[in-house]
Amino acid sequence: MELHQKKCVPCETGGTPMPSKQVREFLKKVPGWQLSGKKIQREFVFKDFVEAMRFVNKIADVAESEGHHPDLHIHWNKVLVELWTHSMDA
Repeated sequence: MELHQKKCVPCETGGTPMPSKQVREFLKKVPGWQLSGKKIQREFVFKDFVEAMRFVNKIADVAESEGHHPDLHIHWNKVLVELWTHSMDA
């Protein structure tokens, strides 16, 4: 199964995080994303604030349907997206 076909599966509290080596292998398949501590993150750049907000709203729809909610940092024409597993000992 390709990475884009996978769905987010809720984790149980106290699980074991994915090993960093495996995270780095998956990151090779998603250009622009990088490991930052125990989070993965990527900055997206847009022509203006309105375009950035449209992108954020699209993320919100997908995140809600997946039950996984990233941190979104909005800076006029930029959006920093951060993902990590809140429920594990990470």
